[in-house]
Amino acid sequence: MISLKANARKEKGKIFRSKDEAGFIPAVLYGPGIETISLKVNKKDFEKVYNEVGETLIDFDVDGKNYSVLVHDTQSDPLTSELIHVDFYQPNLTEEVEADVEIEIIGEAQALKLGGTLITNMRELTVSALPKDLPSEIIIDVSSLNTFDDVIMIKDISLPKGVTIVGRPEEIVVKVMEPENVDEELAKPIEDVSKEPEKAGEKKEEEVVQEEDNK
Repeated sequence: MISLKANARKEKGKIFRSKDEAGFIPAVLYGPGIETISLKVNKKDFEKVYNEVGETLIDFDVDGKNYSVLVHDTQSDPLTSELIHVDFYQPNLTEEVEADVEIEIIGEAQALKLGGTLITNMRELTVSALPKDLPSEIIIDVSSLNTFDDVIMIKDISLPKGVTIVGRPEEIVVKVMEPENVDEELAKPIEDVSKEPEKAGEKKEEEVVQEEDNK
């Protein structure tokens, strides 16, 4: 389990005023059975850890006291996209939790050699597991995609022990799309969309003129 250190803050809130807090971001730690703690965490250290673990457990050291936490939420400045706040959550380690885990594609789909395009319908999957069993990524091997009819569904994905995917088993995650036949598309007749269909109750212009002449 990857470790991260933080320090408790006496002043609550998201705005830092002290020069000693430069390079840190405000955070909060909460969860069942613990009192909510306002924190500050080194920005560079956090970003490095978060890029590695995503939503898996972190060994969290707050002034020498250890917690097992998940990154529950992050907030960024809407203008600069700079990280401005982090929520750390210590879950009940005996109860399953849900988390979004990124997908990593490995292998080579043979159908790509036929001119197809690899289509990944989702970048991450929601899984359910005990906190200690949450994976940092889900690996999908696409080497089984030999034809354009082959697909990888949720039910086909191999998972670590104790991990289940929250989703429809038949939902397609990865496939290879067949290339379009350009010549066939060009050979199709072009529909004339310049003429709008006549609406009910409307008369054509020549019919109106003919009625006027007959009066």
